[in-house]
Amino acid sequence: MKKTSGKTTLTVLLLFFSFIIATCMMGCNAPNESASQKKQESTDSTSGYATINGLKMYYEIHGKGNPLVLIHGGGSTITTTFGKVLPLFAKSRQVIAVELQAHGHTADIDRPLSFEQDADDVAALLQQLHIKNADFFGFSNGGSTAMQIGIRHPDIVRKLVVASAFYKRDGAYPQLWTFMQQATLDNMPQQLKDAYLRINPDTKGLSAMHDKDRQRVLSFKDWPDSDIRSIKAPTMILIGDQDIVRPEHAVEMYRLLPHGRLAILPGGHGAYIGEITVAEKDSQLRTLTVAMIEAFLDSTQ
Repeated sequence: MKKTSGKTTLTVLLLFFSFIIATCMMGCNAPNESASQKKQESTDSTSGYATINGLKMYYEIHGKGNPLVLIHGGGSTITTTFGKVLPLFAKSRQVIAVELQAHGHTADIDRPLSFEQDADDVAALLQQLHIKNADFFGFSNGGSTAMQIGIRHPDIVRKLVVASAFYKRDGAYPQLWTFMQQATLDNMPQQLKDAYLRINPDTKGLSAMHDKDRQRVLSFKDWPDSDIRSIKAPTMILIGDQDIVRPEHAVEMYRLLPHGRLAILPGGHGAYIGEITVAEKDSQLRTLTVAMIEAFLDSTQ
């Protein structure tokens, strides 16, 4: 793996911090939009809210075909994580993109954040949408949620793509944990703060999610190897070669999975999908990433 300088390492950590601990994207109140689905510009696109597990969860549906669920990173939204690749997937699939508790359009409620609860919320949403099973693509925190869906709700999973996520603390570089101890809202990339405030101009909400998401990361405890072995669905592990996840850890997960695939692409945390804070103008990497993921999802494995 290419060694990074102290400055580069800090930059990578700041980016990861943005996903994991950005801040309460809906504070106390959801925006004034209809709870029923509403038609958008395309007849193949809808958005709406579903009340599940005490949460009013926002979701969007784009395109037609086999369902693919997109699960964003911490502190992010559908657009900031997947804005560059969602239209590519929607050309041939029914893309169901969600915003989890306290993120984007989905208001926070009085419960801590956990990957297990996020997984249960996504599973409940699919049940309401009458989708029996689907493929799942989760990035960063969303990758951890995707793994928990595979562990806790195997019957609804056809295939998984787990991107830039870890299941043990030593799966991330040590500098992450040092940095997280000192994390503040000021460290959050401006692009993510702007995206939040465009949806909900609530600075208190922003700070609230920051604290909740930061606490979730700092209190993270290793998952047992048996949890990863229990994921029976074909699963692709995907990271960047300058990611916050160590390549050795990605290989470890790949080896534990009964039906695992592994891809290590050039770039940092989310560069391969054009995540908003690291997106390069006119980059072809994200197009190649989508093609690779689609080949995996379409394969007979």
